[in-house]
This record gives sequence, C-alpha cells and structure tokens, in this order.
Amino acid sequence: MCGISGYYSFHRNISSKNITEMNQSIRHRGPDDEGFWLSDGVDGRNFSGNDSTEKIKEGFPILQEEHSIIALGFRRLSILDLSEKGHQPMLSEDEKIVITFNGEIYNFKKLRKELEVLGYHFQSQSDTEVILKSYQEWGISMFVKLDGMFAICIVDLERQKIILGRDRIGLKPLFYSRNENGLIWASEIKAILKNEFIKPEINWNGVYTNFLFQTTLAPETCFKDIFSLEPGFFMSIDLKNQEIIKEKFWELSLQSNSTISEQEAVEKIDLLLAESVSEQLHADVPVASMMSGGIDSTLITSKSKPFKKDINAFTISYKFSEEEVKNASLVAHTLEIPHHIKSVSDEEVLAELKENIQHFEEPYSSLEVLTNAAEYAKKLGFKVVLSGNGADELFAGYSHSLKLNKWLFLRNFNFVRHFMVSKDQFSKKIKNYFSQDVMFDFFRQSQVGMKPSEAKSVFKSSIFKNINSDLKQYHLRETKDYKGYFEYDMKYSLSSHHVFRDDLSAMKYGVEFRYPYLSNDLIDCVASIPEYLRYNGIQNKPLLRKVAEKYVPGEVLKMPKRGFSFPLYNFIKNESRVRDFINTHLESLKKRNFFNAEIIDEWWQNQNDVYDCVKIWQLVTFELWYQKYFENL
Repeated sequence: MCGISGYYSFHRNISSKNITEMNQSIRHRGPDDEGFWLSDGVDGRNFSGNDSTEKIKEGFPILQEEHSIIALGFRRLSILDLSEKGHQPMLSEDEKIVITFNGEIYNFKKLRKELEVLGYHFQSQSDTEVILKSYQEWGISMFVKLDGMFAICIVDLERQKIILGRDRIGLKPLFYSRNENGLIWASEIKAILKNEFIKPEINWNGVYTNFLFQTTLAPETCFKDIFSLEPGFFMSIDLKNQEIIKEKFWELSLQSNSTISEQEAVEKIDLLLAESVSEQLHADVPVASMMSGGIDSTLITSKSKPFKKDINAFTISYKFSEEEVKNASLVAHTLEIPHHIKSVSDEEVLAELKENIQHFEEPYSSLEVLTNAAEYAKKLGFKVVLSGNGADELFAGYSHSLKLNKWLFLRNFNFVRHFMVSKDQFSKKIKNYFSQDVMFDFFRQSQVGMKPSEAKSVFKSSIFKNINSDLKQYHLRETKDYKGYFEYDMKYSLSSHHVFRDDLSAMKYGVEFRYPYLSNDLIDCVASIPEYLRYNGIQNKPLLRKVAEKYVPGEVLKMPKRGFSFPLYNFIKNESRVRDFINTHLESLKKRNFFNAEIIDEWWQNQNDVYDCVKIWQLVTFELWYQKYFENL
C-alpha cells in the first residue's frame, strides 16, 4: 500500500522539481520510504529522496535538480517484505523495465510459484517483484491473473511503452491527465495539480454528476481534463508517437448458473470467503478487523479468528450507534478477541471538519467516520485493517434495492408526469418518481443526492447551459430485473463512491484497508448465482445471512441496515457551530456567482429532513473544495 506519481513530457526535458513536489503532496500515503526514477526514454536512473531509508540513500543519490522526459515517484507504506528489497521504483535485472505499484496482490504467492517453475528467480518476498516478473512473462495479459487491489505503472524502455493499470473494482485509485505537453498520473489528484503542465479548472459536468450521485462518475472528475482510469482497464502509451490506447481487461458477468441450489451456493460462498480472509490476513505488520456491528464486518471478524488467533477488532462509536457498538462487543466477547472502542465526539468532528472535508478531492454529502477509524487504527498500531465494505453491493444489501420490483411495475405509468402541473413539493416528488424511465434513473434515485431538477435550478443558467445533462454515456446494460441494478451498484456505488472514500480516508493516516468480500473468485461466484437466490425483494442480503447464521449471534442478524457515517442531519439541527460553519461558507459561495443565491437561501431556510441537509452539505463541501484546490495552491 503506497502512493505513486509520474509524468511523461512529450516535447522537452522538464525539472525534477515536478516529481519531488508531486511525491511530497502524497507523503501521507507512504511515510516509510520514498524513491524516484528518471529517464530520457532510452536509459533510466534511480534516486533516493529526503524521506528514503538510510540504506536506500547509501545505494542511490538523493534527487536534486535533474531534467528528464519521464519521471516516477513513489511513497512506501511497508506491509510486505519490510526490508529495502521491497523498495520502489523496482527495476528488472537489465534495468529496461521499471514498476511503481500501489496495493496488494493476494495471490502473489501462487503466481510466484508459477513463475519459479518457468525459471524465474526472486530477490525479495514482495508482491511488487511478482508483478514485475509477471509482466516480463505474460505482458499485459498479466492483469487478468492478478487478484487484489492495485494501481500499477510500468515503463518498458525495450518496447517503448508506458502502461497504467487499475484493479477490477477500482479499490486503488489512479488519476491521469493528458494535454499537448504530456501525460501525468498519480494516486491522488493533489499530486497531479503539482505538475507544471497542469492548471486547475472546474469540470462542471463532473460537478453535476457529483451533485446527483454523491460522487463523480468515472472516468470524469470535478477537474477539467483530469480523469480516473476506470476499474478493470489498462492504458498503454507509445513513447515513439504518444499514441494512447485504453483497453478493458475485465467485465462483470451478468450470466447466472441456474443449476446451483441454495445450500450449494451458501457452502461455496462460505468457502471462498474463508479463502479470501485467509489470503488478506497475510502481512508483515499487525492486522485488525474493523467492526461496525452489522452482518458484514462481524462475519469477516468471525472468519478471521481460525486463521489468526491474535486478531484484534475495533469499533468506532458515535451518536446513535449504541446498538452497533453493543453487537460488535457481543461478537468480540463470543470470539474471545481484544476489542477496542473509540468514541468520536462532536468536538472531535468539529476540530477536524474543514481539514477532513478538503482532503477529499471533490464535494461530498456526508461526514466521513472512516477518517476517524483510520486515525484510531494507526494509534493502536495497526497498519492493515479488514473491512466489510463491498458486501452490500455484492449481496443486495441496500434498502433501496427492495423497491426495485415496485418501480419496475410503476414505471409503466410514467406518462402521468406529463399531466402534472402543480409546483408544490409533493407534486415535484411524484413527478420525479415518474421520471425514472431506465435502471440508471432508479439507481440515481437511490444515491440520495440532488434530483436533476434541483441541480438545474441551483446552477446559474450561464453555467448550466454548458453542462451535458444527458448522462446516457454512463448507462450500463439495461435489464428488467435485479441484475441491472447489481451492475450499477458495483460500478458506481462501490467503485466510484465507497472504495474511493475508503482509500482517501485510510491513506490520510497511512493505513491500509482490505476487502475480503471483493476477491476475484467471490465476485465471480456471486455474480453467477441465480437472482432468486441472492435477491428476493423482501429482505436485504438473504444469501449472506444464510452464510452468517453459523458464525454471528442472532442479535446481529436481526439488526436493521444502517450506513456507517456520522448523523449529519442531527448535527446540523442541534449544533450551532455547524450552522455557523454552514452559513459562513454558503455566504462565500453565493459571491462566486456559480449558483443561484435565492435557491441556496430557500434550501437552507427549509431544512425539514435528511434529504434537505444533504443538498446544503453538497454546496458547503463544494465551497471548501474550491477554496482548497483553486485558491490555496
């Protein structure tokens, strides 16, 4: 788990100040070591940095003022092979291939054995070296073999290629920007903005989807000409002519195996989850399980105990989370494992409110508790944390999915919206409901962001006229059953939203989150199970509940689904300092002439439920985002 950055200048050598500043901006991702590699496109040299270990400094000169057309930067969070042998950028024996890699490959031991049979020898115990030699043997075909989370950059001077790749689900972020001067990439947008070729500009199309979905839909970001490499894709850049080719190496299957029984499905999921937990527990540093008290995380913790007797668990406690904490404590007591509880007070949230919001590189509609979780894990001494994230998308865990069959029936009457002329709130709500024509619209409604009509009303007309509000480019395969919703959940709820937030939250404190529910085999297995076994429209996660029955107490199974986030609505209603904070930033936002001040005032003065506060918080976080990335660079 680390941070990577790099650039390729098309026309001229540029100063290494670019790569050192890019790397420094993501220092939080890897406090244990840093490294650099510079090249003229024919040969390359390794350099150490000010934060490199002493042994690395002995082996490589500290990077001063140099010029090159290609540069790679790396920040290391040491998880596997803590020695200098795991240092990056890592080179092949002939120094013609170099890799920087952020993430973890859980099947690297299996791949290593396969490569050893083919005659390869290894100098380290790291998964990075396995990826490097996998590329030497299989080229870009290696991507389909990797089970884990990764953002990879490979520079191949022999073939004159730069290759960027990202894991199937997008668990590790990878952003890039291309203009007439060159190609720049990094684990976080903060780093890209440090390059001399980049001047930050607002991408209003990205802001629009952000307001509708609580996240910007990949490949767009809220920055003009800065993109997210989509999950399951790799990008190849030809050093001879700067041609860029982007290809998909994996796609979620929607084909089911109609012959499997429920009992067989439960047993198979149980087995695959155990294998995934076992692989993801492997680390050369302490590992803990993060328990929220629900089915997902408590099942992961229970499955961890047989493989790691000294497993610890921790829980974040906050207002209205008493039942979750109680259930988490019950599971820890049953398993006889150490359980750490961190109570997050209003004071702590307020103290770091602005900093935490601005750490995210786009507007956001919530208060992220995961930053507190990562900070607490670090204080406890845990670098690696198992998370239950992904189970909701994989096993139909969100309550909105239970409304699917009703919507599929009622959309036959969508024509009634054309006869609704009233402007009151109830009529607007009904009209919005009967405007959901395709699965994409139904999924959007579940994300609790602004409605399209609300977003249109809040933008100044001079800005909105240049926004492409036709989002057909984001539509996926249209089905008349749960499979279509499943695909949207996996691509946009999980990949664009949750794991993106997870990564930024965890890496802010140099902590690695791992996701046992999101192994290659488990995803492929669940996707192949017939819909009637994993989705019944009545109860969320019916199949996972069957698996969990053997491992978690009945109290956990009965607990209703709750999101893992601070209660924003209650915070706004009952905390005057938060309202003052909002007022201050809304007043600042209104002066920018991006949004209609009268709509902002109307929304702020009419805070009746959680949906109303979400809209306001999106505007507040937009203002904070703008201040951070456009005024304070």
